Amino acid sequence: MPEYSNLFVCLMGMGTVFFGLICLIALTTIMGKIVGGRAVPAAMPAPAAAPVSAAAEPNRQELVAAVSAAIAEELGTDITGIRIVSMKKL
Repeated sequence: MPEYSNLFVCLMGMGTVFFGLICLIALTTIMGKIVGGRAVPAAMPAPAAAPVSAAAEPNRQELVAAVSAAIAEELGTDITGIRIVSMKKL
């Protein structure tokens, strides 16, 4: 069995890795062209925001109860120890 120098083994390893990477880049480029990678238009108009009215949240008390129950469960405390002062939609 022949003895290979450390430099030869290192160069063969790096050459194999770079060859594999070049093949991956080529295959990705070819597949992109085959599939027809259509670019998304850069400037898409944003839809107009609908005004939020009181009718959007008919059960405000139920929402507050659900949020406080979730917070109490996460903190591991009783629901009576949580007081929600205000809530606003983000």
